[in-house]
Amino acid sequence: MADPNTPAAPDAAPDLHHISPDAGWRRARLAPSLAEVHRSVEVHGATWFRKLLAFAGPGYLVAVGYMDPGNWATDLAGGSRFGYTLLSVILLSNLMAVLLQGLASKLGIVTGRDLAQACRDHYSPRVSFVLWVLCEIAIAACDLAEVIGSAIALNLLFGMPLPWGIALTALDVLLVLYLQNKGFRLLEALVIALVAVVGGCFLFELVISRPDMAAVARGFIPSTEIVRNPEMLYIAIGILGATVMPHNLYLHSSIVQTRKYAADTEGKREAVRFAFIDSTIALTFALFINAAILIVAAATFYRTGNTQVAEIQDAHQLLTPLLGVAGASTVFALALLASGQNSTLTGTLAGQIVMEGFLDLRIRPWLRRLITRAIAIVPAAVVAIFYGEQGTARLLVFSQVILSLQLSFAVFPLVRFTSDRSKMGEFANSTPLRIAAYLVATVIASLNAWLLVQTAREMLA
Repeated sequence: MADPNTPAAPDAAPDLHHISPDAGWRRARLAPSLAEVHRSVEVHGATWFRKLLAFAGPGYLVAVGYMDPGNWATDLAGGSRFGYTLLSVILLSNLMAVLLQGLASKLGIVTGRDLAQACRDHYSPRVSFVLWVLCEIAIAACDLAEVIGSAIALNLLFGMPLPWGIALTALDVLLVLYLQNKGFRLLEALVIALVAVVGGCFLFELVISRPDMAAVARGFIPSTEIVRNPEMLYIAIGILGATVMPHNLYLHSSIVQTRKYAADTEGKREAVRFAFIDSTIALTFALFINAAILIVAAATFYRTGNTQVAEIQDAHQLLTPLLGVAGASTVFALALLASGQNSTLTGTLAGQIVMEGFLDLRIRPWLRRLITRAIAIVPAAVVAIFYGEQGTARLLVFSQVILSLQLSFAVFPLVRFTSDRSKMGEFANSTPLRIAAYLVATVIASLNAWLLVQTAREMLA
């Protein structure tokens, strides 16, 4: 029998069941992500259902990024021009999102690092700095779409000038601070309530638009026409490119750590499982809302020959007269406001996570969030003041192009880290999962690159 005090041979394999949290990383783990709410939500419960409810929440904060105003334009254009055909693209995009968000939550739970911290602890300081700059640009671009969407909604509902609407969205900084001080669950509850408002609004729109349900069902089946028709392919790639947003991966890998799960192997395995269920259910709501936008556009505009409706303002103006139901346009604008404000809340939170994660920079929360919000609001306000609605529409499109540039710099590190057994131990991606993840990452990167090229051609034409 071997002496237990005898040290292991230098080339002995590491015990992957009890891997150190710093194994496989260039740097030791520092302060936890979102330290003020880290492990603040108790998840211990007697029953499976109670644990499920305890873990529920982070997925909905992530899901709002898949139904933000930046997605509305592509869904409206797809439905009004091509009917229900592109529903299959929305479904495919959602499946890709489920996979990537599952990997993001697993990274956070297993390693105790969010994606920004993981990049800092793996790459050189120079590479980490470049990744941080790219990520901040992407968050600012995403924030632009959300700020503009909220401002357009306020203009449609109350006639508020766009510059004033953009300025008003800055108040969400105070709201996030207040809610976090009251507990992270309260912030999650607000986000879930706003998701429910958006879902309720579009359920109403679906009922009154009376879509052809047989055609809707056929739309979820992929069609070769999408590839053969260049215009349809362009919008399809726009839907794919605007769906998976980089800041959602950073956000999810951080906020899953607000749960106080057991730090042992079994506790982490349970947390990974419940986090995946939470995000999958939440992303199913996002799938419903994105599909509902396209279905309403198809049933209302495509069916009546209004095939060029792509602007949010045009859709709002035409809904009530075409459907013949008073209040249809108002409900549409209310959904836009809830969607935009929800996205700004989570975008502000993602900005904090990225700044702390990449730079290990600790400044007062109100100042950090004010900086994040100003990066988005200042350019949006300048464009709105000098160019009006036409300028904001162009800025909305441009923001999605910037997002497409940055996405791969988040997706590929995520897949790499979660596939590394020295970092993840027994939780590392299996070979089939690794292949699927890299395939999804490559497809998304290729489609976003193609979308970027096509957008550049249009701008230069």
